[in-house]
Amino acid sequence: MTTYYDTLDTPVGLLFLAGTEHGVSHVGFMDGEGDLLANVTRLEFETGETPVRGGPECHELRRQLTEYFASKRRDFELPLAPTGTDWQRKVWHALSRIPHGETVSYGTIATRLGRPSASRAVGAANGRNPIAIVVPCHRVVGSDGTLTGYAGGMHRKQWLLAHEGVRLALEPNALAV
Repeated sequence: MTTYYDTLDTPVGLLFLAGTEHGVSHVGFMDGEGDLLANVTRLEFETGETPVRGGPECHELRRQLTEYFASKRRDFELPLAPTGTDWQRKVWHALSRIPHGETVSYGTIATRLGRPSASRAVGAANGRNPIAIVVPCHRVVGSDGTLTGYAGGMHRKQWLLAHEGVRLALEPNALAV
């Protein structure tokens, strides 16, 4: 099975894209010159073969992401093929069900998965999401509605949520003078 990869320049920076005929496996942020080589090398290690640049899998992913950033798409219609544990895949599936322009807490996701005390485990799986934006881990916030960590950087999380029209809660000490 051939793995394809590509990149896409977006308002939140350069993205690394990858997938196979089974679906999208990676959408990640690239911050430096060596990130492309590092991502391609990681794919080669994971799959045991040299990935190929381009391919129809990446073309459709690029098209839908471009539409998202142009505010012409709210939901992605792509087959997904992330690699992870059963728990991680359950969390990622739950993330995929968060509607555009809405946020939920880690605790809410844990409760939806039938494990209300597993908010930290949800956070850990959220942080390992290999398909950023398409699997919208940026839509998960703290229980008080404030921003929490984001593997792609808080500036990107803020931008993505603002792009979707989400009004963010102020940080707890934001009103202190």
